[in-house]
Amino acid sequence: MKNNIKGENCWPRGGNKYKEAVFTAKLRLRKHIAIDKKRARHLHQISFMESPESAYVSSPEVPPKRSSPPRSPTSDFMEKSTYIRFLVSNAAAGSVIGKGGSTINDFQSQSGARIQLSRNHEFFPGTSDRIIMISGATNEIIKAMELILAKLLSEMHTEDGDEADPRSKVRLIVPNSSCGGIIGKGGSTIKSFIEDSQASIKISPQDNNYLGLTDRLVTLMGSLEEQMRAIDLILSKLTEDPHYTQFMNAPFSYAAAYNSMNYGPNGAGGKFQNNKEDRSNSVTIGVADEHIGLVVGRGGRNIMDISQASGARIKISDRGDFMSGTTDRKVTITGSQRAIRAAESMIMQKVASASER
Repeated sequence: MKNNIKGENCWPRGGNKYKEAVFTAKLRLRKHIAIDKKRARHLHQISFMESPESAYVSSPEVPPKRSSPPRSPTSDFMEKSTYIRFLVSNAAAGSVIGKGGSTINDFQSQSGARIQLSRNHEFFPGTSDRIIMISGATNEIIKAMELILAKLLSEMHTEDGDEADPRSKVRLIVPNSSCGGIIGKGGSTIKSFIEDSQASIKISPQDNNYLGLTDRLVTLMGSLEEQMRAIDLILSKLTEDPHYTQFMNAPFSYAAAYNSMNYGPNGAGGKFQNNKEDRSNSVTIGVADEHIGLVVGRGGRNIMDISQASGARIKISDRGDFMSGTTDRKVTITGSQRAIRAAESMIMQKVASASER
């Protein structure tokens, strides 16, 4: 038999040895392919685990950890729980409450904020105004504030006619320790707030005539839109102060202290007993011109009774002599701290009785 041209060791195609050789070659080839595939998978796994993208993938048993999206400062501000306090007249307080509490409940439902008022005859020292506190998330407070101010403004227009000045006044109560943030260095912050809101913003001087009074009044004058912008700016600044919310739990504490009628021995009325160590002080409060007659009484009877019961001296300004920027007459009370508080409380009760008629 002639040898194959490829070599003498080759067998004829049909022989058994040829078939065995082919089978063995195929088997070896399959083993090499299997080994190569296994190595390829192993190398692929190594490269995948070392890839930067692999950090975001985990096994099915462990859910992937996703970092929460960064929160914007605006979002944090709008969700932060805080409060705001401001003054309203006794008549306006009744309007905010509504018949059977219907209005205040509606405002709370619409805004999600909590709205509280000081009790009847509990006024901010030196005024005949009650205190409203709104608490909740800042966006809820802003909504509730807008509802209240819009209602009071609409009622003012109804009383005064369509030609009434759209600019009105609202007085915020701010802790003295937080006023510095509103004023800013050299008055820079309050100036920027005035420019931004176009509202007039004035902060009262600290009143040292009332022991323990740590609040000041921030008066905003402007349209509803201007006032709301100013309130938004001021509230955002107050919320930055970590100490501001410390005053949240006792919003009306001084209202009770300065309007207490326990001016006589054992709270039984009668002439106020002055302590010798009390210094003589003087406080001037504003009373609406139309209510002065009730304070004075026929032939000066009421004011004499108040003076005798409290132990304070009381002087009322002449007609046309008003508190700056108001039509309120000046009522100057002189005496000890407790005598002043007692006299002021009795005067404000006279004023409140007129408002309820």
